[in-house]
Amino acid sequence: MDKQPVLISRIYKAVVRPTDRRLWTLAWPLMLTNLTVPLLGLVDTAVLGHLDSPEYLGAVAVGANLFTILYWTFGFMRMGTTGLAAQAWGQRDAFAQVALLLRSLLLAVGIGLLLILFHQPLIALGLKLMNPSPDVAALAAEYAAIRIWSAPAVLCQYTLVGWLIGTQFPRGPMVMLIIANGINIVLDVFFVTVLGWNSRGVAMATVMAEYGATAIGVMIVLKRMPEGQQLTRELFGKVSDYLRILQVNRYIMVRTIALLLCLAFFTAQGARQGDVILAANAVLITFLLVISNALDGFANAAEALIGEAIGRGSRRRFKAVFASALRWSLWGALLLTIGFVLGGRWLISLLTGIEEVQTTAWQYLPWLWMLPFAAVWSYLLDGVFIGATRTREMQDTMLFSALGVFLPVWWLTAGWGNHGLWLALISLMLARAGSMGWLCWRYTRQDVWFQAR
Repeated sequence: MDKQPVLISRIYKAVVRPTDRRLWTLAWPLMLTNLTVPLLGLVDTAVLGHLDSPEYLGAVAVGANLFTILYWTFGFMRMGTTGLAAQAWGQRDAFAQVALLLRSLLLAVGIGLLLILFHQPLIALGLKLMNPSPDVAALAAEYAAIRIWSAPAVLCQYTLVGWLIGTQFPRGPMVMLIIANGINIVLDVFFVTVLGWNSRGVAMATVMAEYGATAIGVMIVLKRMPEGQQLTRELFGKVSDYLRILQVNRYIMVRTIALLLCLAFFTAQGARQGDVILAANAVLITFLLVISNALDGFANAAEALIGEAIGRGSRRRFKAVFASALRWSLWGALLLTIGFVLGGRWLISLLTGIEEVQTTAWQYLPWLWMLPFAAVWSYLLDGVFIGATRTREMQDTMLFSALGVFLPVWWLTAGWGNHGLWLALISLMLARAGSMGWLCWRYTRQDVWFQAR
């Protein structure tokens, strides 16, 4: 009777390699955490999508896109922190781990306060560039004026999550974000459906949840401090130490700005085709967030394990981690594709009850089917380059993909309407995958990953 569990255990160990087990130990909490991020968008879309007018849904689509650009301009606070923390973890350098966290948090608070101070011109500029209809613009401005107050909390979250991933404690971000997102969902439903605050209620719920997530994250990090490391003045560092963090991560900032400007351009071009197209694209882009956050679980795990491998100088471990992350990422893309092919219409119907928006979104479902396999490569390679802190390459490949592929494809297919817009987005993802993949292959052959810079 005892032979069957032993046999299953042996088969499991034979099929699932040690590196796979390490990857999954990190990936599944991160995957669960990441999936709660678009869950917020799903709830926002579902709550507003069943109101009588599509303007509320369009306003949140525009407003949320503004904050995606605004906050993820500083996404280096998560990505850069992960790579540096992972390498410090691999070197077992307690001082470097704590100093990085403290200095990054202080930068996050300072940048967040500056964003609040200058929010009016930033929001006005963003709405002018996106050019929604007057009704949507007014609602989006109201939404944005509320959301901006969460800026310090959001940027602190990026640092906390990045540090926890880099030090290989993925359950921290999971607990932190799942609890906070649960608060957001409850408040979302209460403010919109009970109090009738529409897009304003969605913004207020998000702000409250962001500060809740930050408080939870701080408590988790305090329990994870390396033993024996005292809080000393040296940890705070000098001005040059903070400038060094910004300089190291400036390439991620440029890369992120370019990527998010492409997404903002996508939303803006959809808005120029009318509120219905804007709302339909908002529904479909919500699924893109599901794809990215699900597959990013493997990429985030790769960041931590690749960084650790480089910190230890282990080429064998580097290659094993890359192979494992690639294999499981492709399986994930396949499952997502099957889900969208079989249940795409049903999923769209869940998110909006407006018949015109449903019908329009259904016309563009084939593009949704292509997204997982178009996007998976660049997500994984981002993880490799972040873990290796090879951020300049991320910037250069993104600029090539945006300026050399995305914009030309959009211009050449402008007569195709929204189909041309989706083709340009798919082309952007494939261009990033091809250019980063070529660099990854070359760096591996020439042993560049482990060369001192």
